Amino acid sequence: MADTSNPVRTCVGCRKRASVNDLLRVVVVAGALVPDPRRRLPGRGASLHPTAECLRAAERRRAFPRALRTSAPVEVGPLRAVVLGASPEVPETPDRVGQHQQVPVGSAPGRSARRQDTVG
Repeated sequence: MADTSNPVRTCVGCRKRASVNDLLRVVVVAGALVPDPRRRLPGRGASLHPTAECLRAAERRRAFPRALRTSAPVEVGPLRAVVLGASPEVPETPDRVGQHQQVPVGSAPGRSARRQDTVG
């Protein structure tokens, strides 16, 4: 029987390999890093553990422009807001600090709830 395991990616922050389910996909939209938890946005993506430590390490190493193959500077603000919990989607709580947890999946823009729940 065929192996049906999840794909493995490398976090651009800590450089550790993990399942795609444990990492947050990040893409560049209009010069800004945007989280893509549903993995549906077009373009080249980079994977990152959704933790403050990995985000800081990726920024310090200048990993995003290299991983996304862009020469233009990228704005980290929208991604930082989600990862650090400044947005209403991810509340900042003491139990989340320093842990590798997934960012909650929201609805994709431009898609209806009925369309998302329908299979096939």
